[in-house]
Amino acid sequence: MPGDLEAQALLEGDAEEKRRSRTLRVQLDNALKRESELRRTLDLIGQLEAARLAPPKWLAPGPSGKKRHSTVCLLVTDTHFDEIVRPSEVDHLNKYDRQIAEMRLRRVFEKTVHLTREYLSGVSYDGCVLFLGGDLFSGNIHDELKETNTSTLFDAVVHWIEHMEAGIRMLADEFKHVRVVAVVGNHGRMTRKPRAKLRAQDNVDWLLYKFLARDFAKDDRVSFNIPEGADAFETIHRTRFLLTHGDQFRGGSGISGAMAPLLLGTHRKTRRQSVAGNPYDIMVMGHFHQTLMLPSKGLMVGGSLKGMDEYAYVSNFEPEPASQLMWLVTPEYGVGFSLPIVVQDRKAERW
Repeated sequence: MPGDLEAQALLEGDAEEKRRSRTLRVQLDNALKRESELRRTLDLIGQLEAARLAPPKWLAPGPSGKKRHSTVCLLVTDTHFDEIVRPSEVDHLNKYDRQIAEMRLRRVFEKTVHLTREYLSGVSYDGCVLFLGGDLFSGNIHDELKETNTSTLFDAVVHWIEHMEAGIRMLADEFKHVRVVAVVGNHGRMTRKPRAKLRAQDNVDWLLYKFLARDFAKDDRVSFNIPEGADAFETIHRTRFLLTHGDQFRGGSGISGAMAPLLLGTHRKTRRQSVAGNPYDIMVMGHFHQTLMLPSKGLMVGGSLKGMDEYAYVSNFEPEPASQLMWLVTPEYGVGFSLPIVVQDRKAERW
């Protein structure tokens, strides 16, 4: 009927209006929410802008007015005295012979004095600890070394005593007190195969150390720690050091390189010393001819005075310039500063 149709149409129109009204209300609510979020964002931006206008002023701590005490530590290791490296066999990356070794050894001691005197201010030095990490001589453990070394092994010992004494005297003159801590390496041994029994006494490194201790016996500024075993222990302020050569740690390949045997060896040394009741904080070593300064992991590894050689070249090891390692030990922070002392100088060495 017409009346019913009109009523139905009115109801449908009213429903449509209600739906449209609800849609508009939802859209309005969403718009109001977006406006509120935008206002909050603008307010936050305004606060940040205002904050940048008045940043806090932080000042560095002023001088304490008193000298800080520190001990200089120098690691001389893997000098491989009297070995010869020919530039033509290592792509002209290095050269090494007796004359160049003398120049580099002197630079080690001179740069140690120069760096501590000229570049590290505000520090009063209690003395110097000279770590001798072994392999001071290349020795005769391989036929190729015996055939190419500058001279015989015992002639090398006689020649290098005076040069080592000169370096120790330079440190004593500068720092007043020198403590020499020395272990043997694997190259100075008198046998073809490595040995465990009488390891130190059957090594020319040990012979050199004993001659040095004898010659400085009347010099109260210099003292020695020369163990008869493979490791030496020395405490500097409150930091306990273990010095070893490093040939006990074998392996290492791929991207990790020497890190795998070094970290495994550190773990084993740590456990051994913990059980023995003689723990240490940092192990100092050489052998790998690679500088690694990781005191937070308990490890300091020095480079080589010799630098790149034929063995490293044919093994495709990454070249590292000839260097040794220096660091400072303080009562407050332990090892607070360390750096390699690069002594390779192509121009001065004329190669």
